[in-house]
Amino acid sequence: MVVIQPADFNEAKKAVFAVAGNGKPTYLRLERAETPEINNEDSVFEIGKANILFESKSPKAVIIGCGSILNEALVAAKELSKSKIGVTVINNHTIKPIDEETIIVAAKKTGAVVTIEEHQIAGGMGSAVSEILSRNYPCPIEMVGVNDSFGESGKPEELRRKFGLTASNIEEAVKKVLARK
Repeated sequence: MVVIQPADFNEAKKAVFAVAGNGKPTYLRLERAETPEINNEDSVFEIGKANILFESKSPKAVIIGCGSILNEALVAAKELSKSKIGVTVINNHTIKPIDEETIIVAAKKTGAVVTIEEHQIAGGMGSAVSEILSRNYPCPIEMVGVNDSFGESGKPEELRRKFGLTASNIEEAVKKVLARK
């Protein structure tokens, strides 16, 4: 089963075409609300291949995420840079099959990982990243996501605040993982 969570409209459009041609059972998780544009029409989308959205000169941590929460990661990256904390932000749009190589390379480069997702932490993308790193490059990891709670209805920004999925929560997780480095 292929599992994909696009970050925005442009990526969702590309994912639909990729899914139509992949010949495999696929779960395409789409946002219900309007999302900020993160990718443009020229952005490359390949099932199983993560994309680097942002990379500072000397990143101290990597933020790996999927879906529209990546916009929060980009906001967090800009705020962290004001404190001289450089990060790399990776769009891991394909949760399965996951791009192990990109994840391992980024972890080796920074030595600290934060995963972000609008999903349960247990059994989600963060768990998959953790499994990869435990086998290939153990390093400190923090996970930002829904912590063992039922989903609720509401405005996306209200739900992000309630479940701790904001840019400030991501900044806090980066600082926490760096303290463990």
